[in-house]
Amino acid sequence: MIPEGYTIRPFTMDDYPAAYALWQATEGIGLSSADRPEAIARYLQRNPGLSFVVYWGDVLVGAVLCGHDGRRGYLHHLAVAPEHRHRGLGRLLVEHCLRALSREGIAKCHLFVLRQNESAIHFWRHLDWVERVELVVFSKVLE
Repeated sequence: MIPEGYTIRPFTMDDYPAAYALWQATEGIGLSSADRPEAIARYLQRNPGLSFVVYWGDVLVGAVLCGHDGRRGYLHHLAVAPEHRHRGLGRLLVEHCLRALSREGIAKCHLFVLRQNESAIHFWRHLDWVERVELVVFSKVLE
């Protein structure tokens, strides 16, 4: 149930400036060129209706990116403004994403957390997500 005064809806590019500002202000979120407006616009277009924002009146106070590759879902940049935390908003954003992925036929979801982001690790464990210690992530920047 959404707490009174809050609204959750799909993320659109109109939300991008406020979401980006929230991500910049949120500890433990790593931003890169993949988070520029044109890249996020492509992501949202490729994954319509899977990412969500939460508003308190007309102020964006939470956001999450969600998409899939046809097999697995992925969550990115879940953030809730500090003064709006501990009200279940992060959990609600995640639940909205997981329901949207289920409607797309996606049965498993992954996410990445920076090793030093202890509050995020605690949050995901609290929601019964399982840390995959047997995996190693590799990345390559394509120029």
